[in-house]
Amino acid sequence: MKAVLITLDSLGIGGARDAADFGDSGSDTLRAVSRESGFRIPNLLNLGLGNIDNIDYLPAVSSPVGAYARLTEKGKNKDTLAGHWELTGVVAEPFRTYPDGFPATLIERFERDTGYKALVNKAYSGTEVISEYGARQMKGKNVIVYTSADSVLQIAAHTDVVPLTELYDICKAARRIADDYGIARVIARPFQGAPGSFYRTSDRRDFSMPPPSRTVLDELSELGLDVIGVGKINDIFAGRGITQTYHTDSNADGINRTIELMKRGFNGLLFVNLVDFDMLYGHRNDAEGYARALTEFDAALPGILSLISPSDALILTADHGCDPSTPSTDHSREDVPALFYGAPYARGMNLGTITGFDFVAKTLRNFFAAVSAAKK
Repeated sequence: MKAVLITLDSLGIGGARDAADFGDSGSDTLRAVSRESGFRIPNLLNLGLGNIDNIDYLPAVSSPVGAYARLTEKGKNKDTLAGHWELTGVVAEPFRTYPDGFPATLIERFERDTGYKALVNKAYSGTEVISEYGARQMKGKNVIVYTSADSVLQIAAHTDVVPLTELYDICKAARRIADDYGIARVIARPFQGAPGSFYRTSDRRDFSMPPPSRTVLDELSELGLDVIGVGKINDIFAGRGITQTYHTDSNADGINRTIELMKRGFNGLLFVNLVDFDMLYGHRNDAEGYARALTEFDAALPGILSLISPSDALILTADHGCDPSTPSTDHSREDVPALFYGAPYARGMNLGTITGFDFVAKTLRNFFAAVSAAKK
């Protein structure tokens, strides 16, 4: 009895009805990516991606092997935490954001509790902030503290100056402070290299507030089922409801780990986040790289599908958009795709446009209830 849920992080499929309220009119991540040369996703199309409502720029297939839907987020968010939480059944209230930087009281407490001086304290692109302030961070007991349009407190430091374990300890202290300011995530952003060629490493970690109520992950783990997180899933849920976790350093690593775990076998849910789409390409406005990454995932998809039996379930979806073709480098308020393969729904079923990412949680509940009932 197994279900595999893969989040293609940031693969939006066009503005939600209220996109204008978020400054995201016209954003459409998949449309932007599909314009790139070399973009080729025959397996996703075969599942029904091009058949989803209002996707008129990709070819529809006559007999999709999967069921398909367009999901609109209920919560007024476009955030990683909120998107993933809603996929698992929890609709979050909007998180507090700090587009003009954090208040002086937070910074003072941060510096007192960690012993490090906080540089920058502005909303910034992650790659630009280390390029501009990395050399200064390396001189003295400093770390770079910055935010974005999301509810995040990000802490960047060169690993030659602040070892990873120390950076993580700083983030844990910042997490305790962030709780009092309604900040959803504290993110460790280690980097390496020399001035002029700094680069972020794959040792990012997210220190998140826990979901405000029970998720389907809690429900499944309490039933004694496996709930395996791959990528940053464990971080997103602050470990809640996760029985095993595997860190990954790239999409390819996440895909390989997914296939390895499917071959090994488990009894429950395998929940995977593939973050490169968002982190490396969406936020960096790299549509070409995004297209290449989606093409690479598509090429790996037959290997995943081959491990799904008729009684298993595979769900492919996303948590928000991040259109790489717009001037913004932030997330975009978009609908997301949902593709279902295996047991949950009949092949070729158009489930239409559905309000609520939590439709995925309902699908998982029904799937495991039906499988359990069939075994009695």
